[in-house]
Amino acid sequence: MGCSKTATGTVWVPLLVGLAAVVLGAGCHDDPPLVGAQGRLRLSAQQVTFPGTYVGVTREQTVRVINAGRSRLTVSWTQVEAPFTLEGLPDEVGAAEAEVRVRFAPTAPGPYSATLTGTAAGGGTVTLTLTGEGLAIPTCPTPLACHGYTFDVATEKCVETRLPDGTTCDPGNACLMEATCQEGRCKGRERVCNDGNACTTDVCNPLDGCQTVPAPPCPGDGVCQVGVCDPATGCGLAKAKDGTFCGAKRGCDVADVCVDGACVVRDLPDGFVCAPSTPCQGEGRCAGAVCARPPPTVLRPDWSMDAQEQALDLHDMMIWPDGNVTLTGFFARPVLDATSSTPLVARDTARRCMLWNARLLCMDYPQQGQVSLLERATGQTRWSFTLATARPDLAQQTNNTIFMARLAVMAPDRLAALFEAYPVAQEGNTLCRIYFLVVLDAKGGLVSATHLTDPLLEQCNHPHPFGLVSDVTGDLYVTFSPTVNTGAPLQPGAPTLVLAYSSDGVERWRRTLPIGGGELGMVRGLLLPERSNAALRAQDGMEVGALPELGRAVATREVLVPSPEGTTVNPGGGVLVSSELSGFSVPELRPAWTYRLEEGQSFASKELRLAETLPGKPEGVETLVLGFVADGATPTLLGVRAKDGSEAFRCALSYTPRSLPQLFELGPESLVMMDGASTCGECDPPFAYSRPRFQRYPLPGLRSAEAPWPGTFGGPGHGHHELPVRASP
Repeated sequence: MGCSKTATGTVWVPLLVGLAAVVLGAGCHDDPPLVGAQGRLRLSAQQVTFPGTYVGVTREQTVRVINAGRSRLTVSWTQVEAPFTLEGLPDEVGAAEAEVRVRFAPTAPGPYSATLTGTAAGGGTVTLTLTGEGLAIPTCPTPLACHGYTFDVATEKCVETRLPDGTTCDPGNACLMEATCQEGRCKGRERVCNDGNACTTDVCNPLDGCQTVPAPPCPGDGVCQVGVCDPATGCGLAKAKDGTFCGAKRGCDVADVCVDGACVVRDLPDGFVCAPSTPCQGEGRCAGAVCARPPPTVLRPDWSMDAQEQALDLHDMMIWPDGNVTLTGFFARPVLDATSSTPLVARDTARRCMLWNARLLCMDYPQQGQVSLLERATGQTRWSFTLATARPDLAQQTNNTIFMARLAVMAPDRLAALFEAYPVAQEGNTLCRIYFLVVLDAKGGLVSATHLTDPLLEQCNHPHPFGLVSDVTGDLYVTFSPTVNTGAPLQPGAPTLVLAYSSDGVERWRRTLPIGGGELGMVRGLLLPERSNAALRAQDGMEVGALPELGRAVATREVLVPSPEGTTVNPGGGVLVSSELSGFSVPELRPAWTYRLEEGQSFASKELRLAETLPGKPEGVETLVLGFVADGATPTLLGVRAKDGSEAFRCALSYTPRSLPQLFELGPESLVMMDGASTCGECDPPFAYSRPRFQRYPLPGLRSAEAPWPGTFGGPGHGHHELPVRASP
């Protein structure tokens, strides 16, 4: 008998060898030496391919080493370099298979490959090809203050976490001290600014810290007591200057005037100042019963710049508080200190700019998808914010083309930035758009970012934000309308979507109005859409009042003044039809007064501005509505008192018009006017690619008003923010 091994045990079978039965061994063995047997080396796979693996992550697969023969094999293996490693490579292979663990742990992004070779004497050679790709850890969104982001490789998502309370944080505001995280928000102690002088106002700038500015004038009693300020004790009362008008009688023979702090009736002496001066006419003095005034003079420019002559696409201007002028344009290089002998030209182009925190804030500067804050004195960038870098998750929704649409101030340490983009998988000539509303702090830090959605925004007719404004609490309002043309400047169609957001970027309400798009104004809880015949309540968006088309209205806390009906700022001007200017009470919006021009005269421009007379005069500070009247060949500057609609002055301007006055801004005792723009000014951006003319006129005795809404389209710094009011309670 002989023994042979099977998978189930030992089975005895007869062996016939020649003439006799011969036992071939003393007994049965597990691995009998077989003469002439040959081993064969095999692998269970010839290639191992790893899926994309994030840097820092290890993936593992297994391969079996097999001896297909019957004799034990001695195997030598080649070396495999990182990021591949192998564990369990056998030096000898018998009848049992050997399991080898193959690992891939990339340390950098990119493709990798390696080859493993095994050689067995008398058993042949095997080859294993290893391939894999290292993936970079995706960039997570820039965390908000007191939050962090980490990338979870298991779920392949960025995970947001809240930092523990008490963690030190940067509030993005130099007016907050010792800031720490509290319930996910960065909170600190308010910096106290006090120079010890009761006659100054101590304010804190979010970028620069404590600053001192002149305090508002102290109020009088409205009759013969005027407000005075003592640096130690603050506001008080003193007798008004003798001769100050104090009642309704203003004639030179019979007048109500102050004498020793009391209002009395007097016959005024010759030479008495009976009428205040205006920018173009000296004060009136009594000559008998007549208040005689010198003849008015003509206002002449003391500076002019022709953008056409210099081949510059500059068609917007901002006036700094000290009167310096900055000129900007649609993808043009901003020009700071334009009226000086050595203007400062910024290094890069910008889509649009405004003033914020004593600096120049520009969209798409120095490249699209960025907002940058420039130092006024040097033009150097203080900070830049790039949406695609801060929020790559939002950028993935685009075709990698992101640009800016609008900017608006929400507060000294809050800025609203609307980013516009082409949707992913769309070509660059598409009229489809997506929008992201971003709130930034004073240092350019991200406060919030929201993808705006609405059926109107999903239509591929280039919906565009034609209006953006915020109120005194920092709440934000934006209007979107379809466009009726392609290419800048964009002309608005109807309807208009109105969206309201909190100062943290959380939606409050939305409405759709059957009007075309336009700029927005704001006063005392009333939202003023340019092409609407009613205001909207900021609380809920409901309509208030029955008004003429608001246009680019101006407003004090007491009076709202719409643009003159029928006027425009577009080239050519069209037919002038408006001879009235009306005031409406705020917030009731009841008719308050109407100013009417003489027959044959019309208002010449849609633009209005609010000006204030300088303090220190006996008549006190008055707020005036300024506009232009077509009175002959050259428009005349008109000043109307905001409180009652009475005429304060008319001043002729010395220049040859190229168009109607299309834009004007006020500085300290100065007015800068623009005319000659050749493209649409009621579109967005206004007057894009135009090359108009700029002129500055001295305006003695007047300054730009600090009022809730000194100008919808323009106003101080184009901030589109409801401003605080001087000396308001």
